[in-house]
Amino acid sequence: MKIHQLLSGIRMPITNEEHRFIENHNTDIKISSLDDHDQWIAQGLVRKGVYRISKDNNTLVNNLNENNI
Repeated sequence: MKIHQLLSGIRMPITNEEHRFIENHNTDIKISSLDDHDQWIAQGLVRKGVYRISKDNNTLVNNLNENNI
């Protein structure tokens, strides 16, 4: 690991498929609007902290501003 990597914050590896999901969806996503495959991708992104589930358990909220990816 290089010094500039340490200074720039923690980075999280994501797959190309997860990257495409992030690019193609708005910041707030209704979970019911996702197909099974996208729900599976979203579940992984929630585990990684890229998204969080809203208090009503119906919407994914993007955490990209809070995390370094």
